Amino acid sequence: MNQYFSETLKRTRTKKGLSQQELADKIYVTRSTVARWENGNRLPDAAMISRLAEVLGVDANRLLSAAAQSDECPNVILVDDRKLILTGGLPVLEEVLPGAIITGFTDADKAIEFSRSNRVALAFLDIELRNTSGLELCRELLEINPRTNVVYLTAYSDYALDAWSTGASGFMLKPITPEGVREQLKNLRYPFWTGGEGA
Repeated sequence: MNQYFSETLKRTRTKKGLSQQELADKIYVTRSTVARWENGNRLPDAAMISRLAEVLGVDANRLLSAAAQSDECPNVILVDDRKLILTGGLPVLEEVLPGAIITGFTDADKAIEFSRSNRVALAFLDIELRNTSGLELCRELLEINPRTNVVYLTAYSDYALDAWSTGASGFMLKPITPEGVREQLKNLRYPFWTGGEGA
């Protein structure tokens, strides 16, 4: 349930002088769809949020930020079979995503097991893992939860084309830096509240 988005949408619509039906007509959805958004029962996707922002005359980022905020802490995982990358990367992720629960894994199977019992909002995956590839791990994570954002990590830019075919949100060259992570957050398919600056 996302009260923050529902209240923001209702307030913005009312200020614009539109009824739920009038707003629905302008963005080609049913009135009950708008009602569900305003009750906090459903969230529109990023493309629909852009349409809403255009019709309501507001900055899309404002609505995206409202949609991204939720009552629960998002789970973010970092999967790399080199402990050195985890040791260096986890503090960077905690700095940029202070509102998230960050968990590191050196074993892909353990990451999958974690994902089955915890909804993962964002996964940073090394492409070359010991017993599997990050590309295959991405496919498995998206089978568990299609709304998981995946960002690939690698030292080699050669993998970029293969990476895009898997449904990932982004691709980042190592090492993990705060600037690099912030840049990836702008391109997530399914934005979520990060607890960071501007959230």
